[in-house]
Amino acid sequence: MYNIIGVRFKKVGKVYHFDPNGLDIKKGDTVIVETSRGIEIGEVVIGIHEVDESVIKKPLRSVIRIADDNDLNILRENKKKEEEAFALCCEKIKKHNLEMKLVEVEYTFDNSKILFYFTADGRIDFRELVKELANIYRTRIELRQIGARDESKTLGSIGICGRSLCCSQFLGEFEPVSIKMAKEQGLSLNPTKISGSCGRLMCCLKYEQEAYEELLKVTPKVGAVVDTPDGRGTVEYVNILKGLIKVRIETEKEKVCKEFNVKEIKIVKKPKIESDDEKIDNEILKKLEE
Repeated sequence: MYNIIGVRFKKVGKVYHFDPNGLDIKKGDTVIVETSRGIEIGEVVIGIHEVDESVIKKPLRSVIRIADDNDLNILRENKKKEEEAFALCCEKIKKHNLEMKLVEVEYTFDNSKILFYFTADGRIDFRELVKELANIYRTRIELRQIGARDESKTLGSIGICGRSLCCSQFLGEFEPVSIKMAKEQGLSLNPTKISGSCGRLMCCLKYEQEAYEELLKVTPKVGAVVDTPDGRGTVEYVNILKGLIKVRIETEKEKVCKEFNVKEIKIVKKPKIESDDEKIDNEILKKLEE
């Protein structure tokens, strides 16, 4: 068993594990650690706890020290430098007529590298920009192109639910979201209704998917032929969360729609496969997926 801590370098970012190095580190502390990018400062979001050796990604780096007042002053200074570098870089992008949008600037704690995050529709030749920035700052410059989801996570916004974006509030990492989830949850496949401010499928489609998958195992789809206490019929409407099914039952005298609990029916025949038009729509909607 190993003692480890979880450290986050951004407000809502991925959690990385480190060896506490025998220090009395608690959740909420700020620590100085060595990463692949150099010396960094981060917040402890998971206190010291034991884990099995099999779950550790080696090599496990150790904490250098708990941050002191001097370290926190350096962090504040770096934040000011980032704001200045952002404004300067925007000017240089305009000067070089580059079709790119600067999203964020990040200094490593030891100032050994400055990272410029940007979005663009395609590949950008920013070699001249890097040379100019390197001449100004006299340190290593790195430009990274990020996707639409990362841009929304960094900048933040308000979702169609009226709340702040999940990605900018609590999602440490993005999880895959697919059109299949929207279909299984009975949502409208209108791109404007199932996509977030980033233009990709909403992350919240992932939240209830596990529950829907369990319910779908026992719930017939629209168009399925089922046996009910009142006879055989065709499913017209499904309320998967309430477990209620509307079935059209045809007799020689009349056609009626009745509602049954999913426990009262038995599936006789599954519905036909999707039409060619639906397949075409799916191809268009898949552009919303990453």
